[in-house]
Amino acid sequence: MLPILASTSRYRLELLKRVARDWETCDSAVDEAHRRGELPAARATRLAEEKARAVARRFPARWILGADQVCSCRGEILDKPGSAERARAQLRALSGATAEFHTAVALVRAEPASRRCAMDHTVVRFRALTDAEIARYVAAEPALDCAGGFKCEGLGITLCDAIETTDPTALIGLPLIAVRRLLAQVGVPLP
Repeated sequence: MLPILASTSRYRLELLKRVARDWETCDSAVDEAHRRGELPAARATRLAEEKARAVARRFPARWILGADQVCSCRGEILDKPGSAERARAQLRALSGATAEFHTAVALVRAEPASRRCAMDHTVVRFRALTDAEIARYVAAEPALDCAGGFKCEGLGITLCDAIETTDPTALIGLPLIAVRRLLAQVGVPLP
């Protein structure tokens, strides 16, 4: 039986369907607020685990897959922008800069208690962007629900100079190579 995805993210569900078709999802309702002094990778890991644990309390005998992604640039965390104005501001901050995307996954079961985690680090170098380019991008593909305010799997690829990663699905929101590895460790068969 497949784990339950502790998320209602359509991006993560679409990615998971690449490795198996019949995923169940459940909203974790976890507060994603930043904790003072928390580093980006630690935040991603904490939130992935909290999401999985929240759903595991409702389904204690099932494996639960939680995930989270945190974008950081020049020491600042860039959350999901939520508005076109904030997306434009984030893209101005990313212009000509390098950003790190920390994508964590946690596979958790409450009974018997078990936890496995993985992390992918993706580095994105953005080209220098003009205000007009940023405005056109946000109008054409408002990635308001994506960390950093862009989608590499869409028009956002035009904003990049380079992407360095071991798993291209991580930047979209779920590192499928790590997910497959975790699922294999707990005996979930995949094709």
